[in-house]
Amino acid sequence: MPIVAQSTETTDWVSRYADEVIEESERRAPGKPVVVASGLSPSGPIHLGNLREVMTPHLVADEIRRRGHVVRHLISWDDYDRYRKVPAGVPGIDDSWAEHIGKPLTSVPAPAGSSYPNWAEHFKAAMTTSLAELGVEYDGISQTEQYTSGVYRDQVLFAMRHRGDIDAILEQYRTKKSPAKKQGQKPLDEAELEAAEGSGAAAEDDGSTDAGYFPYKPYCGSCEKDLTTVTAYDDDSTELTYTCSACGFSETVRLNEFNRGKLVWKVDWPMRWAYEGVVFEPSGVDHSSPGSSFQVGGQIVGIFGGKQPIGPMYAFVGISGMAKMSSSKGGVPTPADALQIMEPQLLRWLYARRRPNQSFKIAFDQEIQRLYDEWDKLEGKVTDGSVLPADAAAYARAVGTAAGELPRTPRPMAYRTLASVADITAGAEDQTLRILSELDPDNPLGSLDEVRPRLDKAETWINTQVPAEERTVVREEPDTELLKSLDDQGRESLRLLLDGLDANWSLDGLTHLVYGVPKVQAGFPADATAKELPAEIKVAQRTFFALLYHLLVGRDTGPRLPTLLLAVGQDRVRKLLGA
Repeated sequence: MPIVAQSTETTDWVSRYADEVIEESERRAPGKPVVVASGLSPSGPIHLGNLREVMTPHLVADEIRRRGHVVRHLISWDDYDRYRKVPAGVPGIDDSWAEHIGKPLTSVPAPAGSSYPNWAEHFKAAMTTSLAELGVEYDGISQTEQYTSGVYRDQVLFAMRHRGDIDAILEQYRTKKSPAKKQGQKPLDEAELEAAEGSGAAAEDDGSTDAGYFPYKPYCGSCEKDLTTVTAYDDDSTELTYTCSACGFSETVRLNEFNRGKLVWKVDWPMRWAYEGVVFEPSGVDHSSPGSSFQVGGQIVGIFGGKQPIGPMYAFVGISGMAKMSSSKGGVPTPADALQIMEPQLLRWLYARRRPNQSFKIAFDQEIQRLYDEWDKLEGKVTDGSVLPADAAAYARAVGTAAGELPRTPRPMAYRTLASVADITAGAEDQTLRILSELDPDNPLGSLDEVRPRLDKAETWINTQVPAEERTVVREEPDTELLKSLDDQGRESLRLLLDGLDANWSLDGLTHLVYGVPKVQAGFPADATAKELPAEIKVAQRTFFALLYHLLVGRDTGPRLPTLLLAVGQDRVRKLLGA
């Protein structure tokens, strides 16, 4: 694996942040582990936008580890957040889950058929599996466990004693309006807003009541919901009285021994920064607005004796081809969805190569083939030493971590080729091995294991993301009508192709052959370059290709012709082309 160099003016964004974080950590807590943080709320499927919340600090933490420092990457599972709504498109739930709105996520039943004990654990599981596949090393913290075991009791009592100071900070922002939307700015969908606001429930109240300001909200002792209002609190005895608007229950408890509640989000987040000593944590774009959790937290954290983390504001992650998805169940795609169709290295690279404030798209449509071509080209440049330093760094961060390289496909054939073969063979392993072995006769493939897992990802992409009408179905019988209608030039082009099959039966050979037939017919050498040819040759090539597609698959287009010819096999090609 290439070694990632120390930061210079030409290094990548990860190295620059690593420099800043190491320096800041030494200033704040010399000699102690560097602490970076992410927050994820398992309120539903954790999607690819949320993954940036994890990958940004992961990449920085990993660079710091490569330099020999001890790092803790904390992922706070905000599983003690309230259940805010019934998400659309999640299998195994119906409108009856609305009765749980207001309860902690760990008190909500998992979707029907789940093997997990509650809602939060169900949605944490898929993300945990994906993070392991991506090589993300982290310390997971359940906020349910932290609050209900009393870990934060001193912090809660401290916040209640200093509620006046907290309220004064929040009051500065309560009357401020968000800045006007910039002209041409696209509207944000709900999923994007949730991702942008990070781990907490951005829309929850900040603790203001008619009886005063209280930064702590109990979950009801009767119905478990947070539709409660604190009506009185005594600092000396820590007696707290609350009522529940959902069921009418009311009780007085001693907060110094009560663990069924949590600080409101805008206080909870900065409390954790101080408690954990977080030095680096990114925040979503919604934090640019006045009164956002990150901006307000930067002042409230001082009350707890801490400092706001440094960290970038990250941009949205878009999806290309999401409308065709069959695996997202109506929601925004998750890391698990992406990892079904792409190797972890490619997904890591997409997050590593763009600065956090740059938006990018993850492809579920045909664009994934171009992305893989770009990735393979980068790998070639790394191998031959022609890669640029920043690209080399992004590549190194993609293929492995400080702990070592991620498992990879031993013989990574072109994704578009594997997808085409999977499409044509409908997953038949014997036919797949035959075709792939013929791509390079001088170095034939011995086993499909050599091209896995990339082959499996490409096959899944074909089966889940390509519409049925775009799938390739090879003709069973020749199109005799079309063959009879050909003029002399058309028949001659097929003869030239058929005559050359034996001598050119490999991927490179067939590529040379199918492009060369129109050149030879026009009186040029088969290996003539584009600069040596008139523009009409390109038109002739397109006409020839369309003819072959019609004769082989009954359409104007299809998989790359050399791959298609290999897949169909010589005998069948000859039959369909009228030999």
